[in-house]
Amino acid sequence: MFKSLSLKVIIFGFIFTFFSSFGQSFFLGLFNSSIRDALSITQGQFGSIYASATLLSSFLLIWVGKKIDDINIFKFAFFVTLLLSFSCFFFSKISSITFLFVSIFLMRFSGQGMMSHTATTTISRYFTKSRGKALSTCWFGLSTAEFILPVLIVYSLTIVTWQNLWISISILILILLPISSFVLIKNLNLDSREEIKDEKVHKKDIKQWKRTEVLKDYRFYIVCLNMLAMPWIATGVFVYQSFITESKGWGTFVIAQSFMVYSILSVITLLISGFLIDKFTSRKLLIFMNFPLLLSALVLIFFKSPFSAFIFLGLVGISNGLANVLGSSTWAEIYGVKYIGSLKALTTALMVFSTAFGTALFGVLIDKGYSIEQIGLVSFTYIFFSIILLIFVRNKLNPHYI
Repeated sequence: MFKSLSLKVIIFGFIFTFFSSFGQSFFLGLFNSSIRDALSITQGQFGSIYASATLLSSFLLIWVGKKIDDINIFKFAFFVTLLLSFSCFFFSKISSITFLFVSIFLMRFSGQGMMSHTATTTISRYFTKSRGKALSTCWFGLSTAEFILPVLIVYSLTIVTWQNLWISISILILILLPISSFVLIKNLNLDSREEIKDEKVHKKDIKQWKRTEVLKDYRFYIVCLNMLAMPWIATGVFVYQSFITESKGWGTFVIAQSFMVYSILSVITLLISGFLIDKFTSRKLLIFMNFPLLLSALVLIFFKSPFSAFIFLGLVGISNGLANVLGSSTWAEIYGVKYIGSLKALTTALMVFSTAFGTALFGVLIDKGYSIEQIGLVSFTYIFFSIILLIFVRNKLNPHYI
C-alpha cells in the first residue's frame, strides 16, 4: 500500500503519537492520586493547576510549532525529543505546587502538543493521495498507547515508585526516539512528497494559505467549533471520571471496562476513516464527525444503567477516531500544505487550550452543584449548534484553485 519512504514516514508518525501519550490527560491522570498525596492537595486544586498549565502550553505552542515550516524535520524532531525527555525527568522531581505547575506545563507542551504536532504535520505535508490512510495509521500509535499503558503503568507502580518510573521513561525516550528519527526521516525535507503515478491529482494547484489569511476566513472558525468539541468534552470526562462514576453509580470496574470499548472503537474508526477520507475527502466526512459525540451526550443525560457506560464511551471513541484523522487532513485539503506547520501549530494550540477549557468548565460546574446530567446538557447544546453552523457552510469548504 505504501512505498519504502512513505512507510518510514508513517512509522515515524506512529512512534511520535505513541510517545505523545506521556503528555496526554489519560496518562497523567494515572498519577493524580500519587501526586495529590505527596503534595497534600485536593482534586479541585489539582484540576486548577492542570488547566492553567495546559492553557499556558497552548499559547507557547502557537509560536514554537510554526518553526516546523522553516527547520529540517529531523532537526525539529530531535529538538522535540530532547524536550520531552527533559520534561519527563523534571516530572519525577515534583516536590511542590510550583514544581507541579511547571511539570504539567512541560508535559502538556512537549507531549500532547509538540509530539503530536510534529507527527501529524509531517504526515499531512508528505502525503497527498493517501493522506487519510496515513493519518489514521499514524494516530493508531496513540490508540495503542491508550490500550496498553494504563494497565502497564498500574502494574509498574506496584513494583517501583512513580518518581523512578518517570526517570525510566525519560531515559527510554532519550535512547529510542533519536535513533528512530535518524533511521526513518533523516533524509526528509520540507519539499518531500508522496510519489503519485496518477497525474490527475495534480491537475489543479490549490491556493496555499498563510496563517494570517486563514484567520480572516470565516470557515476556519466554524470548522474549529466542531473540531474542538471532542477535546474539551472528552478531557472533562477523563479528568472527572470519578465524579461521573459516583453520580451514575457505575462502579470502578465498569468505567475501566468501558474505556476498553472506547479504545477499541476508536481504533476501528481510525482504520475505516482513513480509507473513507481518501475516497470521499475530509470535507465531505466532517459533517458526520460529532454525531456520535452528540448521541453520547444524550446517553449521559437520560440513562443510568451500568451498560450505558459502554454505549457512552463507545460513542465517544467513534467520534475520537474520526476527529484524530479529520483534524489534520481537513486543514491540508482546504488550505494547502506549504504553510501547514504554522496552521497546525495554531489548531493544535487551540486543541490544547480546549482541553484546559474542558477541565476548568467541568470543575466549575461541579463546584456549583451541577449534576452530570446537566453537564451533559451543556455539552449537547454546544455540539448541536456547532453542527448546525457546519451544515450551513458544508458546500463552501472546497479549496480555492489558482
